[in-house]
Amino acid sequence: MCRNITTLRGLQPVATTEEIESAARQYVRKVSGVTSTSKNTEKAFEIAVRIIADATADLLRELPPRLTPPPTLPPLRR
Repeated sequence: MCRNITTLRGLQPVATTEEIESAARQYVRKVSGVTSTSKNTEKAFEIAVRIIADATADLLRELPPRLTPPPTLPPLRR
């Protein structure tokens, strides 16, 4: 996994939609190797980001609370 993707579970207040989408975007960039989209890659890239963001939001909702806070804050909170 990309080392730049921070842990969102256990944040107080909980992770925002923007933070979840940012993490999804980082993940899709990493696994696809697409650093900037073109006309040829934009549609597939954005669909993947939406799917990953939705799955991440579902996961965070379903997991039990963390006993300790995450080790680092996401970039949008720094």
